[in-house]
Amino acid sequence: MDERQYRFLKWTALALGAAFILFSIYDSSVRGRNPGDQSHLEADNLFEDGAYDRALTKYEKALREAPGHIHAQRGKARTLMQMARYRDALQAYEVAIAMAPEFGIAYANRGILHDRMGNYEKALADYEKSMVLDEKIGEGPHWLTRFMRKQADKPPSVVDRAGYLKEQLAKPESERVLRNPEEDAKQRSFKQ
Repeated sequence: MDERQYRFLKWTALALGAAFILFSIYDSSVRGRNPGDQSHLEADNLFEDGAYDRALTKYEKALREAPGHIHAQRGKARTLMQMARYRDALQAYEVAIAMAPEFGIAYANRGILHDRMGNYEKALADYEKSMVLDEKIGEGPHWLTRFMRKQADKPPSVVDRAGYLKEQLAKPESERVLRNPEEDAKQRSFKQ
């Protein structure tokens, strides 16, 4: 590497580092936050770490601070689903959908919940509704999300699962295979 390249890379790295530090200061102290935002962000981090009990506590705190905090409501629903508290999760999704009925990801996640509960017709209806509201849902998690989750292979998408359910539900009941635990475990909830 010649001297010019080295200086360019050095100054680029310094500039990016300074920009990151300045943005961090701005983000943590200057930029105003709405009530519930800090608890919601803490809950999201706990959720990603798999600390669902603690995440649920933080989501509920965010909702006490700001009862209409839609992101905290959705996070609460996803967390309850991960904790296998399906009835509570369904109720939380109902609230989230009532708060923002045009948000397709909530329907996709409620579809995953119905799928886990064995309510396949309802799951299919939710998957289809989510795809009508947001066509990008069919693409599945973004590559960066998969990278952060250490998911090398692309998991089954809502489109994949909806197609599979439609195919299986068209068969006679005795021939249906609606559960495949190995594949079903790969499907994760959406976050936005």
